[in-house]
This record gives sequence, structure tokens and C-alpha cells, in this order.
Amino acid sequence: MSCGLRSRLTPVLVDSLSVPARPDGVTSDASPDLEQYRRELTGYCYRMLGSGFETDDAVQETMVRAWKNYDTFEGRSALRSWLYRIATNVCLDMLRSRQRRARPMELSGAWTPESHHGSAMPEATWITPIPDASVVPDGDPADVATARESIRLAFVAALQHLPARQRAVLILREVLRWQASEVAELLDTTVASVNSALQRARATLAECDLESANLYTGDAEQEATVARYVEAFERYDIPKLVALLRDDVVLSMPPYPLWLRGPEDAAAWFLGQGIGCKGSRLVPTRANGSPAFGSYRTDPAGGWRPWSVQVLELSGDRIVGQHNFLVGHVDPPDLRLIEMFGLPVHLDG
Repeated sequence: MSCGLRSRLTPVLVDSLSVPARPDGVTSDASPDLEQYRRELTGYCYRMLGSGFETDDAVQETMVRAWKNYDTFEGRSALRSWLYRIATNVCLDMLRSRQRRARPMELSGAWTPESHHGSAMPEATWITPIPDASVVPDGDPADVATARESIRLAFVAALQHLPARQRAVLILREVLRWQASEVAELLDTTVASVNSALQRARATLAECDLESANLYTGDAEQEATVARYVEAFERYDIPKLVALLRDDVVLSMPPYPLWLRGPEDAAAWFLGQGIGCKGSRLVPTRANGSPAFGSYRTDPAGGWRPWSVQVLELSGDRIVGQHNFLVGHVDPPDLRLIEMFGLPVHLDG
């Protein structure tokens, strides 16, 4: 991915996240003015925090703080900047004394299909996905492409390597295309300091493995690959499934540190420890600019129960990543991620 993303995200109204109750003494006129920025603030906080759950909390806190202080706000033309200042402070507070979120591939070398996946690690360990509907704007195709590129799992993980203020500078300057003077005002610093932070952030990201080819374009070729994947997975036709995988494909399964590389290890996993996926059903959604699915395993009581949110990464007509964010590894399943994506909590037979 190039550091110079070319478009500014457009403010868009989104209804999928709840609005906090209005604090006493705040004018009701605040609601539409603030709410129109919810989706782009969600995208900003997600890039800062790397967690859909923390992002929801951060945006809600931003809105509450804004509502509580709306009656003292002046200069309505700068409302967007004022909200970003609040959101930035919320995110910086949340990031203090917190470990860096990561993907399994950043914690160890590849495992083998026979490896035990070990103990589940806390949710705070991992980069977690977010629905496209919460962060990707409607309208201008350039804005849509920019938003999708900058929420890729690999890019969000790379951002976590940056100190929090550098992260904010890079997102504001490179993704949202703010002027250096605007960022300096928001962070109460100088333009020189902003430019220096941006240069350091670019250097850090240049060392990360951000293959720009791994972008989902949604063209006919990739749509056909996704359709063949769904058919092969639901039929549990492993030869057809692994034929869709690139030689360096990666499979990961947070909250476990286990990850695998290559079609042969993938096939061995699906026919070995992963055999419980046989008979699964997939419900389509979109996450992090990529095709995604709610994956449901057979429920002994009937129908199918949630097992994971799968995120696919593609390069051309091949799958280069299958990332399974597990929810069914506990009993009963942890439905928070399923509900975040608006997926059914159970599939009937």
C-alpha cells in the first residue's frame, strides 16, 4: 500500500450504531449536526485502536463528550475538527499503558497442522475486524477505495507499530488528507513537529509487509473466486478449496496464536484438527474492505451455531488470507462479534 492515499473520506450518516441518550441541558439541535460524522469518526477510531469493540466505545464517548459541551461550542464551520479533537483525545487516553494489538503472524513463526493451538489469548491481544458498513462511505468510488484500502487488516496491524501520536498524524495526513496546519492545531503542536512525525511514521510503515496487490477489487474474476470458495467450503471439497489458495496463503484463528502457511498445511488442517468445519454454512458480509462470512458449524441440537467471522484476502484470482475470528470456541458462543456484523445468532435447519 502506498503511504499517499489520495482521497478524503466523505462525512456520511450511519444508522447502524446506537446514539447515546442526550445529557440534560444539551440542545436537541446537536443530534443531526454530530451524527452526520459518526461513520468517518468510526473509521478514524478503528484505525487508531485496531478493535471494533473499542472503536464503538470510543465513538460513543466522543459523542457523549460532544453533546455535553455542545452548548459552549462556537464556530460551527469547525465542528468536524472539534469532533476529531475529542475523538483523538479519547483514543490517546485508551491507548495509554496498553499493549500493541497484533495478528498471530506477528507473534510467532508459522505453526504446523499437527500443532495444538494452545490457550486462547485475551481479546485485547488481537486486531479484530470491523464491518465495512460502519466505516466505508457511500458515493464517490475514490472515497470508497481509500476507505477500504486503509482498513485492511494488514494496514491496521501496521499502524499499531506507531506511537499513538504518530499514528494520529499519519491517519489524518495520509488517509483523511488534512493539511499539516490543521493537524498541528488539533494536536496543539507545530507544523514542523507534524511533518517530522509523519516522516518517522512513513519510515516505520515502509518496513512493514504491506503488499498493495492484496486488495479486493470486486471484479468478475474475484467474485467468481469467492463464489467457488463458498461452494467448496460448504461442500467441504478440500481439493477444490485449496486449489483457490495462493502458494503463500495464510490461515489464522484468533483468539488462538495458531497460524498456518501454504495450501498443503491448510489442507492438512481442514482434514485434521479443523474437521469440525465439515458441514458448515457461510453467511456473506463484508469486513475490512474484503469479502467476509459468518461461519456456522452444525449444532447438535439442530441447525447451525455461530463459529467465526471469516475474512478473506485476495490477490488477483487467488486467496492469500483466510482469517477466522472465532466466537464458537466457548460455550455458549460469544455473540458480540456476530451481533456487531448484524449476522444471525443461529441458523435453523
